[in-house]
Amino acid sequence: MTTISDNVQATQARLNQASLAAGRPANAVALLAVGKRQPAEAVRQAHAAGLCAFGENYVQEGLDKLAALADLRQVLQWHLIGPLQSNKTRAVAEAFDWVHSLDRLKTAQRLSEQRPDSLPPLNVCLQVNISGEDSKSGVAPVDVPALARAVAALPRLRLRGLMSIPEPADTLDAQRVPHRALRVLLDQLNADGLALDTLSMGMSADLEAAVLEGATMVRIGTAIFGARGG
Repeated sequence: MTTISDNVQATQARLNQASLAAGRPANAVALLAVGKRQPAEAVRQAHAAGLCAFGENYVQEGLDKLAALADLRQVLQWHLIGPLQSNKTRAVAEAFDWVHSLDRLKTAQRLSEQRPDSLPPLNVCLQVNISGEDSKSGVAPVDVPALARAVAALPRLRLRGLMSIPEPADTLDAQRVPHRALRVLLDQLNADGLALDTLSMGMSADLEAAVLEGATMVRIGTAIFGARGG
């Protein structure tokens, strides 16, 4: 039976191989372990295996894990990657290090106002509905430049880049298409004067495609933790 430590090693090896195939350094892409519906003890085991960046889909679940792992707070980095409702912005602003799912200026303004002065700026990414799916959250690509400029101007936030959850595809070439579109969008923002360094894209099924197209952070859940709980 494989352990979380085994899975971390296998996933990191896969990521390193993908980076090598893309002609990129082995450490060019950060591994964000997604602990959705996994117990805090599983996160503790993943940290013991060498990981320190963890993503949560649900605010309350993330806050519960933060509390359970308070002894590791100085060495863990907590990322909210799921939807953020306006009534939960204060808790996120006070507790998390990153928010990947920002798609409204109002939410960004609340996070900016509620981020404590005693903490470093909150790192944020704009979630882009890169495949144009009705069922997906995220800002339309055409609306990204205006939102990016507005968010970048807010105090106590640091706009780092873009995030996407593309429509699934079966082949490597098809998987690369939306990732390429997100990278092009980031390049355009930087050409317009923004200094963005993060492309949060790629999960267990399309990690290689994302790395080939310039991902700087991949979000991996099941490959590390196994099947989710109920």
